[in-house]
Amino acid sequence: MQTTVDEVQAREARHILQTYRRAPITFVRGAGVHLYDAEGGEYLDLLSGIGVASLGHAHPGLARAIADQAQTLLHTSNLFYHPLQGQLGERLAHLSGLPRAFFCNSGTEAVEACLKFARRYWYTRGEVRKEIVALEGAFHGRTFGSLSVTADEHYRAPFEPLLSGVRFVPLNEPAALLSAVSRSTAAIIAEPVQGEGGVRPLTPAFAEAIREACAQTGALFIADEVQSGLGRTGSPFYFTTLGLKPDLVSVGKALGGGVPVGAALISEAVAATISFGDHGSTYGGNLLACRAGLCVLDALVAGGLLAHIGRVGRHVEQRLKAMAAKHAIIKHVRGVGLMWGLALTCDAAPLVQAALARRVIVNRTAETVVRLLPPLIITEAEADEALHRLDAALGDVGGTA
Repeated sequence: MQTTVDEVQAREARHILQTYRRAPITFVRGAGVHLYDAEGGEYLDLLSGIGVASLGHAHPGLARAIADQAQTLLHTSNLFYHPLQGQLGERLAHLSGLPRAFFCNSGTEAVEACLKFARRYWYTRGEVRKEIVALEGAFHGRTFGSLSVTADEHYRAPFEPLLSGVRFVPLNEPAALLSAVSRSTAAIIAEPVQGEGGVRPLTPAFAEAIREACAQTGALFIADEVQSGLGRTGSPFYFTTLGLKPDLVSVGKALGGGVPVGAALISEAVAATISFGDHGSTYGGNLLACRAGLCVLDALVAGGLLAHIGRVGRHVEQRLKAMAAKHAIIKHVRGVGLMWGLALTCDAAPLVQAALARRVIVNRTAETVVRLLPPLIITEAEADEALHRLDAALGDVGGTA
């Protein structure tokens, strides 16, 4: 059904719960790193649906896999076996070192599962451990459990009381973490690279503090790799780069390339404490989601995408640092692989709007940070063009050194 942009927006205003402050653009088509609006305008996408469109838009292989699966079988429920869930779990086990997976539909559901499984672990062992240690600046999702370990009061305050027993410690302050974790701590949860918190990687010293705290107290470690995982940083998972060995890992976003899927990856020690019926999902791990996930992992590993991300990521880093030297409003360039943040001296919203006017898509996070999460297939030439537009947008808002 053909509709005008005004009709699209008016219909949403009448019938969609107004929880999103959308930009006044209606996208109707994509190709690789490009998006096209209803008027035919072309945009370079440096956000990939907040890290979701890992293979870009309208990826031919992913499109064929989804179409083929839709014509074969979409869903049977978890009351029965199907051939794809075990295959996807096996691939994820090889990449993460964690042998078991629980499939769900999103990153926040994966975090919920990890929190539940951490509590179940201690319940099975007969120990009363209910405390969770999380980090300031963390964002783990918007459901009650994941929101409880998310630090931002803007997200939390309207929905309190949340889960009790959560303690927040400052990011990258090892002494604060070590003093907070005790034998009452069920788990530490951390993003190896904070995304919503401003693209802030954990430091090696802080990673060492996590290892030490877990070794001393027995606390479990949950690595939230929903945004940083599955190749985004140039490694399958950034916790391996930090030398961490989590007991549980949450994944989502990039795994389905746009098809909703999430997973909790689980160590054998934790899995041994879980019983039938402890958790479940109607849609989780259905054939369509698993087929999409297998396609993404094929591209990531056999398709050579990991090496590509490392090469293009280094190129992007050089370009961003050159922009920082040119524009006084850029305080820091942070990130790794194809996950970058430009920390500004001012609110990032005007720059996001100026970039959009230049037909390049980025977003604002942590108020003063411009976040870049391009499709993992972006080339150096495409990155150059997109960053050329972003450079021009920086000129538009002022602040050239």
